[in-house]
Amino acid sequence: MKILVIGGGGREHALVWALRRSARVREVVCAPGNGGIAALARCVPVDVANVAAMLAVVAAEAPALVAIGPEVPLAAGVVDALKECGVRVFGPTKAAAQLETSKGFAKEFMRRWGIPTAAHAVCASVEEVRMALGRFAPSVVVKADGLAAGKGVVLCGTHEDAVAAAREMFSGALLGVGVESVVIEEMLAGPEVSFFAICDGTTAVALAAAQDHKRVGEGDTGPNTGGMGAYSADDLISGETSAWMLGVAQKVVDGMKAEGTPFSGVLFAGFMMTADGPRVLEFNTRFGDPETEAIVLRLETDLVDILEATVEGRVGALEVKLRRGASACVIAASAGYPGKYVGGKPISGLDRVPKGVEVFHAGTIVKDGEIVTSGGRVLAVTAAGANLAEALRKAYGALEAISFEGMQYRRDIGWRALERTA
Repeated sequence: MKILVIGGGGREHALVWALRRSARVREVVCAPGNGGIAALARCVPVDVANVAAMLAVVAAEAPALVAIGPEVPLAAGVVDALKECGVRVFGPTKAAAQLETSKGFAKEFMRRWGIPTAAHAVCASVEEVRMALGRFAPSVVVKADGLAAGKGVVLCGTHEDAVAAAREMFSGALLGVGVESVVIEEMLAGPEVSFFAICDGTTAVALAAAQDHKRVGEGDTGPNTGGMGAYSADDLISGETSAWMLGVAQKVVDGMKAEGTPFSGVLFAGFMMTADGPRVLEFNTRFGDPETEAIVLRLETDLVDILEATVEGRVGALEVKLRRGASACVIAASAGYPGKYVGGKPISGLDRVPKGVEVFHAGTIVKDGEIVTSGGRVLAVTAAGANLAEALRKAYGALEAISFEGMQYRRDIGWRALERTA
């Protein structure tokens, strides 16, 4: 069959890679794709925020199935528009995607359905923020109520810092565009776990768990990013914890269905593993990035079977199998990321990456026959192994062969797990 993947980052490269490995796939098209994806799929330019443009691409390509990668098309309502045209599409509707596109909606939904999360307040002005802060300890989290490419979360040590962060979000100084509301949350402590479940509007089935590393600096320091690396391993969480997290995902599916907005696609629940038990930090309504890059290397079940079972409402009969061991992904980013960065830097060494290591392109383009940087996160260097230490050794070894001007990456991906097993 022919499959169209919408998106152009590392996650989409990983999805295209997994789809190309399926015996059921004749052709993969990616819109818009990137410099690395172009080696695996025919890339078609498109603005993923423009529903009409995406509909035109789908009409021209006539794929058997469309898979939506990033959050922007979901927020724009492309799934709704494609379904109206009778197209089989993997991903949630605009209303269901509010679990990600509106942090205020997600927090209120969790409150209604008894899903454990941090105490919160939704505020529409700086003055409301000042008033709400009286209910919180000095350390709080301020979140922009909308999509922010992983950069709309500020950890604040004082109420004064929180007011300043909220003011920058409302004014647009932080994100480049102002927001209508922000969410104030109590600050939770503990390691984070990303849990992915495949959902068809009625049933949720576990896909995998992974751990992202959001801070730009080693030791989890510096500002938040879209993710500087991730790993997935057999022992990341216990079977009991996995079952409990799947129960949370099923509660989300049940609640969304009861409220008239059935959720279909992949639900990404970010948990903080606190001393009082797991608490949901946020929901995403698509495959995570960079978690997907790590997970696909462990995926034994045909990705086409997963996508089709979701679209056809057969998730209850789906058995997802993962390879034993671990996988790890390390992000090579541009200098200055997550702040301002300069693209157009030639990348060398991609032809020297050892066999068994996959390099998924997150922000690259082909210019004059050469692959150059075009984003903040540039490459996702990914490997699998019998254990996490082996997977990381392969990934970091491959990074030594790659270079571009200003390349930065964290050298401590998986450090918590490695400390536990030392």
